[in-house]
Amino acid sequence: MFPELKKYKSTILYGFVLAFLLLLVKWLEFRFVIVNHSLEIYIAIIALIFTALGIWLSKKLTKLKTVIIEKEIVKEIVIDTTEFIQDKKTIENLNISKRELEVLDLMSKGMSNQEIADALFVSIPTIKTHSSKLFEKLEVSRRTQAVEKAKRLRIIP
Repeated sequence: MFPELKKYKSTILYGFVLAFLLLLVKWLEFRFVIVNHSLEIYIAIIALIFTALGIWLSKKLTKLKTVIIEKEIVKEIVIDTTEFIQDKKTIENLNISKRELEVLDLMSKGMSNQEIADALFVSIPTIKTHSSKLFEKLEVSRRTQAVEKAKRLRIIP
């Protein structure tokens, strides 16, 4: 087949035998290391497995998940077609004056004390006096509470 190889037949055979012997020595050396150090090798393998498991678990647990929830909200809007009728009896029972009623009405429109004073042509301390008396009569402590209670009592629209 290859006439040139016949010349080097013994050299090639010698090389294969040396390679086989080297492989055998390495295998025996490996075997010797495993037998003498088997406990350390097992500990290292278990440590690597738990390290990999810890890294995987920490990535799973610390991963932020975005959850989008869509809800349809149906709100009925009831339009009161009846005209507002002021409860004069409640106004009399609470002893609310016409000026205090005007101040309360302007408060319900979201006006500040300065704006109410300008609209009624009075001073700011007068508006503050009317407001404090209204708060006492309605038994509230804030403007928003006064407006809400006055609407419930049908004093203002």
